[in-house]
Amino acid sequence: MKIVRLLLLSGIAIVALGWFSQTNAWKKTIALHAPKKEATLPISYKTIEKLEQKATAAKLFAKQKGYNENICFLIDMSLASGQTRFFIYNFKKDTLQAAGLVAHGNCFEYWLEGRKYSNVVGSGCTSLGKYKIGSPYTDKFGYSYKLHGLDSSNNTAFERTVVLHSHSCIPQTEVVEEICQSNGCPTVSPAMLHLLKPIINNSKKPLLLWIYE
Repeated sequence: MKIVRLLLLSGIAIVALGWFSQTNAWKKTIALHAPKKEATLPISYKTIEKLEQKATAAKLFAKQKGYNENICFLIDMSLASGQTRFFIYNFKKDTLQAAGLVAHGNCFEYWLEGRKYSNVVGSGCTSLGKYKIGSPYTDKFGYSYKLHGLDSSNNTAFERTVVLHSHSCIPQTEVVEEICQSNGCPTVSPAMLHLLKPIINNSKKPLLLWIYE
């Protein structure tokens, strides 16, 4: 009888664990605290093709609007958060210079499934569109850059305090799992921000950041 009870309890525990592993609480816990399984996924042809199309449009925008014509930052939010989707694109060489991970906004949900976008103040969501990277400053997340939304889809970014900053929960390399989520800011790893800082700070013209899907 004891063996039967133990088997029943074990079965219940396994079912409960299986259910809990699918919940948002579990996903958030894994994203924030669990060791990450590294992944090396080649950038797909579709992603590269889209990247090149955006880069062409970004280069024209930079020339017309007086932005840095050597380099820009492009973020493809259609990709999984554990994949490389923050791209440093070199206009002069017409090539991808470097890339890394970046978080998307959770819209103030405990854990956001999929994607939601909003330009509403207080939404906590990512806003698609072009941004001018503004002045650096230091806040609770450390060294950060103010962002100015340039499109109707993101023109409240400055008011919303949507900024470019880093957080230790963002891995340096690609991972199998999803990564932590932000409250609307394009958040990168500390190593990635260290790479971005000299590019931004040494630029004599404003730098363009474009978040698209």
